[in-house]
Amino acid sequence: MSRSPIISLPAFDAETKSVNVIIETPRGSRNKFKFEPELGLFTLGSVLPAGAVFPYDFGFVPGTLGDDGDPLDILLMMDCPAFPGCRVLSRLIGVIEAEQAEGGKKERNDRLVAVAVEAHNDQNLKTLKEVDPELLKELEHFFVSYNQMRGKEFKLLGHRGPTQAKKLLDQGIALAEKAPSK
Repeated sequence: MSRSPIISLPAFDAETKSVNVIIETPRGSRNKFKFEPELGLFTLGSVLPAGAVFPYDFGFVPGTLGDDGDPLDILLMMDCPAFPGCRVLSRLIGVIEAEQAEGGKKERNDRLVAVAVEAHNDQNLKTLKEVDPELLKELEHFFVSYNQMRGKEFKLLGHRGPTQAKKLLDQGIALAEKAPSK
């Protein structure tokens, strides 16, 4: 089977130099979708309990790998939800640093945070420091409670700005370039 065009995308758009974000789960959804590269499509991974929804679009940056072996996770701030598989050009504003534990195994599982290039409401955000502190606490709480519902511990380590986010993205690109092709 040939590689999916989605997985073959680079982390950065060649023309605009913006970060490519592939949406897996739209804002407001209880359904958690996951891209299956072997199938070249999105599948339903799980359903959140009643009252729990994704606060913003959630997805991944193609052409990257994290410590968990998956492409880097990213939360995308945008005015309205997109749909699974949508590519959105974005700019990094920071990272929510976290450690995830399951079955005694701990690994870093940071969440990059970006703003869609075409966003109106959040267009002036350049760093996580500019995000309303209450909103940032709510986003962090979402990730802690979401993982807790799945039987995983999600320990917040802090949040950093776009420089650290870019560094993590560069590391994810380097890790993906070293990985054997599937």
